Amino acid sequence: MCQPRGSQRAQVAGGCTCGCCRCGCGTFFRRFVSAKEEQERLEEYRDQLEKELAGVEDRIQELKGK
Repeated sequence: MCQPRGSQRAQVAGGCTCGCCRCGCGTFFRRFVSAKEEQERLEEYRDQLEKELAGVEDRIQELKGK
């Protein structure tokens, strides 16, 4: 849990936002992943992009209908 060390920036922001006071409350980021993990992440990213595109297309159609 974050315990800001009294820095003015941390106090103004209401606490640490993962790194401002170096308290270690941030999430761990792995630099190296397996090929399978990378493939899974890319497939998930693709799926999210497809959903986003569908939403954009729906919104365009709504705006055209107005």
